Amino acid sequence: MNNWIDLTNFATAVGGLVVAVLGLSLVIISPYISGFQKKYFTVFFSFLFLYIASDLISQISLDFLGENYSLLSKLAIFGESFFSSICMQFLTVYILYTAKNTPTKNIIIYISWFIWNIYFATLIITQFTKGIYYITDDNVYQRGPLYPVLLVPLIILSIYNYIVLIYKRKNISKKEFIAFIIYLTIPSVCMLIQMFSYGLLLAVIGTSIASIFMFLFILSDQIDQYILQKEENAKQRASIRVLEMRPHFVYNTLTSIYYLCEQNPEKAQELILNFNTFLRKNFTAIAKDNTIPFTEELEHTKAYLAVESVRFEDKLFVEYDTPHTNFRIPPLTLQPIVENAVKHGIDPELEPLHILIRTRETENGSEIEVSDNGPGFTGDENNEPHIALANIKERLELMCKGNLIIEANENGGTRVIINV
Repeated sequence: MNNWIDLTNFATAVGGLVVAVLGLSLVIISPYISGFQKKYFTVFFSFLFLYIASDLISQISLDFLGENYSLLSKLAIFGESFFSSICMQFLTVYILYTAKNTPTKNIIIYISWFIWNIYFATLIITQFTKGIYYITDDNVYQRGPLYPVLLVPLIILSIYNYIVLIYKRKNISKKEFIAFIIYLTIPSVCMLIQMFSYGLLLAVIGTSIASIFMFLFILSDQIDQYILQKEENAKQRASIRVLEMRPHFVYNTLTSIYYLCEQNPEKAQELILNFNTFLRKNFTAIAKDNTIPFTEELEHTKAYLAVESVRFEDKLFVEYDTPHTNFRIPPLTLQPIVENAVKHGIDPELEPLHILIRTRETENGSEIEVSDNGPGFTGDENNEPHIALANIKERLELMCKGNLIIEANENGGTRVIINV
């Protein structure tokens, strides 16, 4: 190393290689990047690696290997120029893909390739002239008076990508738009400076920084979309559960109402009112896109238990200890857990089922406890109770950072804890 500039350039190249390897590793292991994005960034970071590796080889050849390695220097600098331009060209493809266009059938990509071909032709001509740059016989890099000409097509390509990005901005997410702006701006500024100055490898620095920022922004956007998709899937499963409400529960309730109309009209009216409340709460839960006040879910649960108490008179007893109600939970959280306890806890051959619903405020939020003295919760992971509880657990995690714990009671039965 002759001076601090050479040392800085060498460190920059090594840092750039680390960025390329890190980016490639993240693409391979990340579960949030798939399909076209995974293929694109695998190729992109591979070319970025080749670009910076070529730069590092040229530095080693020019600074350490001496006059017998002028051919290696020429090849390395050619590779550096070629691979850096490919990284810029690929951005057009990605913008068009993100904007829901087919790159190979779009006039935009043809114009982009035409501009790049001008650059490539200039780069080839450069190898046989001394007007832009050349390597002397004693392995020394020299710029010619026309050096800025080589970078003009890349500047034009960068401006063209800006135009395409603005034209397609309505079809691109905010984070992707920011990512593209960063990747276009930083290397372009560095190229403009480097057109008229020589020393620090600003283009390598700018491309490395812009590449990792672009990838991290797009990765963040993919994670956001993944989470939103999971939330939507959880909501859809909740809606399906409402629509697939157990038919025999409806039939049995209507049968109970039929007999009560003659035997006890007042009780029949009360049962109809509770059943109506239960149905209304069930179907309005479909339209809920976010959490609801706990009092609404508690009202839903009470309406359900009131209906079941008529059907299972002397076999079902419920106790409420809910002084803390000032919090929110996903719809269809408490009611399905209580329904599961009733469904699997009431048995004519066993003692009456006692259910306790309790709430309390904790240091980290709120806690709901549902405990019973039933036979306990068993079953494999593919049966209905497990699927329903897994759905509740997923929605708790996604919608309010909550969790669900199922454990056995000391004196028999099951205890379910919901932390919000």
